[in-house]
Amino acid sequence: MMTKEMNTLLKLEELGQFLLSILLFNQLDYAWWVFPACLLLPDLSMIGYAFNTKTGAWLYNIFHHKLLAIAVLFLGFALQSPVLTLAGVILFGHSAMDRIFGYGLKFKDDFKHTHLGWIGRKE
Repeated sequence: MMTKEMNTLLKLEELGQFLLSILLFNQLDYAWWVFPACLLLPDLSMIGYAFNTKTGAWLYNIFHHKLLAIAVLFLGFALQSPVLTLAGVILFGHSAMDRIFGYGLKFKDDFKHTHLGWIGRKE
């Protein structure tokens, strides 16, 4: 069971990462509205839940894993690809934002079962 203090500490850490994604986006050559317009795109990965919870969790976790976001971001920098760099920033920012709101990586048994606990349940 996570204490309230630990929960607050983790959310502050995620807030810092979300703010970092905004700072990184600000360094790119895109209009400001592109960030909020793209921010929810990683949630398209929930389409996997149309098949079953195992596929849904796998696909969701791939697109919400910060290591993938960082790898895409670095690949974008290395290849000097603005689109890949943007994709990495969006993946990173989206994952941080989700975790601020308590949406973590999914277990394969239920969409609401995350590494942060159960969505919607008071512990």
